[in-house]
Amino acid sequence: MTCRHWEHLTTTDLADGAYRNAVAVLPVAAVEQHGPHLPLGTDAILTDGVLDAALQCLPDTVDVLRLPTQRIGLSPEHANFAGTLSFDAETLIAQWTAIGRAVARAGIRRLVLLNGHGGQTAPVDIVAMRLRSEFGMTVVRSTYFALIGEHPAIDARESAFGWHGGLIETALMLAIRPDLVRVGEAADFRSVAEDIAAEHSALRVEGETGLGWMAEDLNLSGATGNAAAATVEIGRTLLNQAAGRLGTLLAELHAFQGIAR
Repeated sequence: MTCRHWEHLTTTDLADGAYRNAVAVLPVAAVEQHGPHLPLGTDAILTDGVLDAALQCLPDTVDVLRLPTQRIGLSPEHANFAGTLSFDAETLIAQWTAIGRAVARAGIRRLVLLNGHGGQTAPVDIVAMRLRSEFGMTVVRSTYFALIGEHPAIDARESAFGWHGGLIETALMLAIRPDLVRVGEAADFRSVAEDIAAEHSALRVEGETGLGWMAEDLNLSGATGNAAAATVEIGRTLLNQAAGRLGTLLAELHAFQGIAR
């Protein structure tokens, strides 16, 4: 595998067409509260960590260009917690579209939008469609957490309600940056979404129906999910699963001839 950081190249590297068949990856993340036990940069740290691990899985025949991680995202649901940084959706859509446009102008037609924050899937979807419609690019949108798959520790309750700072994110942080995890502050952060689901047949906070919500609506700590159950061993397994799937995605996109038939 040949991976190059975009900012390490020269303009002539891109102008001569040597990377025309490469897959560009734009990681988009967030800087926002993750409860009392995880750092503000959790989403960016985990997105970069999964991508780093995935790149180690790729064969030498797959060329990847890694664009700079966009660390600040769309986090209005966390705005009432100190430290959260956020752009509005319109700003992000414009910024990410502009980056994609520049990638297209450099002659690169394949792009992965690797999202590390569940609260900004809508802007990612809009950017992917815009880059396809305006520049004819082949754009894949994905989240690292959707690539994790199943694990015995992720039970139905955690899968349904452990959205933020719960077992998955805490375990991954223990595997990637354990020095930033305040283990003594980790707890089982029960979500109000669990109660709403139990009390109603159709009304949900997320799922087939959804409510607009702020993080403190679900748990006053800002976190949801059983962070206390996280271990480094679980985190390493989840990291390997997500990295393996992402590596497969990058390899398949590198060989992909386009959606049009």
